[in-house]
Amino acid sequence: MASLGYKEILIKNHFCAKSENCEVICETKVSGNRRNFAPKSKSRFKMNIKSIITAAIALLVSTACSGGAKQEKVMNKDSKVIVVFFSHAGDNYAVGNIEVGNTKIVADYITELTGAEQFEIVTHKYDGMAYTPLINLAKEETKNGELPEYEGDIDLSKYDTVFIGGPVWWGTYPQVMFTFFKKHANDLKDKTVIPFTTHEGSGLANCVEDVKDAFPGANVTKGFSIYGHEVRTEKAKVEKWINGLK
Repeated sequence: MASLGYKEILIKNHFCAKSENCEVICETKVSGNRRNFAPKSKSRFKMNIKSIITAAIALLVSTACSGGAKQEKVMNKDSKVIVVFFSHAGDNYAVGNIEVGNTKIVADYITELTGAEQFEIVTHKYDGMAYTPLINLAKEETKNGELPEYEGDIDLSKYDTVFIGGPVWWGTYPQVMFTFFKKHANDLKDKTVIPFTTHEGSGLANCVEDVKDAFPGANVTKGFSIYGHEVRTEKAKVEKWINGLK
């Protein structure tokens, strides 16, 4: 399942109050058609000033739209790294019935690019479910704060950097991930935690904030999000993100 964000919920005639998808469009407008009664030399001076101001505004707008400063370098080459993730195969929005979940593909990219180990949060609760029943179940789980069980576990003490990833279901990660978070709430103190999501319009939703709340002693970085329908063809986006962390 790629994501249960605002856009796809509208398409399916569902309303997700927690996962609104807001798009910010940055525009710069310069008013024109004003008469200029100044002498020619002054006119050129004014036009130069106007060009400088316009360029400065454009630069500021460009910086705002691109997210500001460069991604902070957070990964040491000697760091012990693991990717913890949940991924849903089967019926997914925008990509249909898939054998490998979108988040699993991103996790594999991260492993390839960093040498990270993996721990997949596995539950069979959602196996074989069609899209609409699954989003209804996910909504109820989120509403009720349910904590579904998962298989196996991992000792996080030997890792320095922990990637945490999953699809966005109703404004945050699937509830089974919160079962993992609760169990390991005290295990990531002073470690670097890097959230990521796959989605179809929700972006990071509340995932970064929820990871910060779950692991108050961790150093939680800016997150990364990618459309689920892009993961099979846009490996370069993941690679660019990972290179920015090193």
